[in-house]
Amino acid sequence: MEDTAAPQPSDTNDPDGNEPPATGAEEHTGGRSISTYARPALIAGVVIAVICAGLLIVIFALDSFNAAAYSVTGKSVNDATDEARDIRDLYSGVRAGGITGLVISGVVAVAAAVVLYLNRGSAAGRTGDDGEDYDLDDLRGE
Repeated sequence: MEDTAAPQPSDTNDPDGNEPPATGAEEHTGGRSISTYARPALIAGVVIAVICAGLLIVIFALDSFNAAAYSVTGKSVNDATDEARDIRDLYSGVRAGGITGLVISGVVAVAAAVVLYLNRGSAAGRTGDDGEDYDLDDLRGE
């Protein structure tokens, strides 16, 4: 690849040296759009959903173990006694929090995925790529 001193086509468009007019994507860079936050929201939503699902699996296993250990003595967890009710309600708060977290993180992940899907074609204009490519010869200084 040879470097020449000849003017490039982009240099001859405006002989006065003025900047080219801004496009719509460049004018909108002052504020951040919702698609800027969509990818981190998608990642966070999926990670939190996986953690909540794991938490619910552990809670189910602990509930099953407690019910099995309680029924060894011949009692049932479904009895109307205070002890059986305490065993049933032992993990109810964590279970409700896990389900709530799972639902909220699922909604956030789906909403972020929809935003990313709808804006999938417009991301190319905002990358800041000036179109200049470098190859191995340029990197070696040849």
